[in-house]
Amino acid sequence: MPALLAAIVCALAAWPSAAAAQARNDTQPRDPIEVAFSHMYDYDFAGAHAVLDAQAAIEPGDPLIYSTRAAAHLFAELGRLKILESDFFMHDDNLVDDRKLQPDPVVRQKFLDAVAAARQRATTRLEAAPDDRNALFAMAMSACVVADYTGLVERRQWRFLTLSKETKRYVDRLLALNPPVYDAYYNVGILEYVVGSLPFFVRWFVPLDTVDGNKRKGIDALKIVARQGRYYGPFARVLLAVVSLREGKPADARTILDGLAREYPHNALFAKELARLDDRLRAEGVRRK
Repeated sequence: MPALLAAIVCALAAWPSAAAAQARNDTQPRDPIEVAFSHMYDYDFAGAHAVLDAQAAIEPGDPLIYSTRAAAHLFAELGRLKILESDFFMHDDNLVDDRKLQPDPVVRQKFLDAVAAARQRATTRLEAAPDDRNALFAMAMSACVVADYTGLVERRQWRFLTLSKETKRYVDRLLALNPPVYDAYYNVGILEYVVGSLPFFVRWFVPLDTVDGNKRKGIDALKIVARQGRYYGPFARVLLAVVSLREGKPADARTILDGLAREYPHNALFAKELARLDDRLRAEGVRRK
């Protein structure tokens, strides 16, 4: 989950609604990793870890369990530090802000242990089957969450960009599969949009040979995730809401946030952002009168 910045509003009608997603889930057993992500989106990190613990007892060699655990630790820390709030993403200066935060050392160690466990298991699987989807996705997710922790929590933005090279390497392999792993487009969207949003003097020195800094390319990639992603779809929608605000489209952002708040009613952040946005829209309405 990975997450440094965002993309832009895509056609809302193309996104599966919460009701459609629920109908789909009612017709087939839910993937435990998908269930764990649902707990994360609902800010229920204990519930996510409980699902992952149960699955690890059944299938201890699956690397995706451990990369997802690392993502849960990252999301919890980002929430504690208030990095996930929209205000953080409204200004590009935050991308190069070097003010230090106070990471939780216990969470950091658990995070690093989960990453190491994911990578060890994924490496073993890839030696036997180079196109193993779970192993490749676990490697991509591990690289992504380490880059995000480095950039967002430790505030080492240049190191974030360097680490993103590793993420991109696995993302390319995931997208070369038939069919591709659609969630991998999330990383394409993030990198393209982030690099495209950096100040020119920073972008000039970005050490990413295969990233153009093309915001439109990032937008198109996140549209795919919002529409077809298995695990990252809701987070893509969160980011799309943020960029709606950046693009001066608060009504579009409200539509997205309202859907997320209904789908994940225990996530206080969605309710908070929705209330803040309603206040803004009411104030703008008063000014127009």
